[in-house]
Amino acid sequence: MDTTRVKVALRSTTSMAGARDSARKFLEGLVPALASEAAETVVLVVSELVTNALRHGGGTCTLNLTAHPDGIEVAVHDPSPHVPRMRTPDLNGGTGGFGWPMVNRLAHTTAVTRQATGGKTVSAFLAR
Repeated sequence: MDTTRVKVALRSTTSMAGARDSARKFLEGLVPALASEAAETVVLVVSELVTNALRHGGGTCTLNLTAHPDGIEVAVHDPSPHVPRMRTPDLNGGTGGFGWPMVNRLAHTTAVTRQATGGKTVSAFLAR
């Protein structure tokens, strides 16, 4: 296998379950299969990046998953030009701040690419 890809368009916070389901289905179809812990890490990163895109990026996003021989790429495009930022997690007010640092800890690398057509793509590369 060289690469395998899936693209999912998402439009609201109710799409979170759909994003996780799409990621699980994508991962279940890979040969060789991912270890269950690695698969759950990918699903967690999908959940965090899609949640951030829907919440902070304008309410719509596109999820792209790509399997490479040595890793899985999770890429989420949204129409907002604002890039994710590290901030102190809010332990009392419930306003978040946990997702982006967690993605950066779980992923081998992360990248934010501004698109010429507008918006940005946030990518995380995880070991296979």
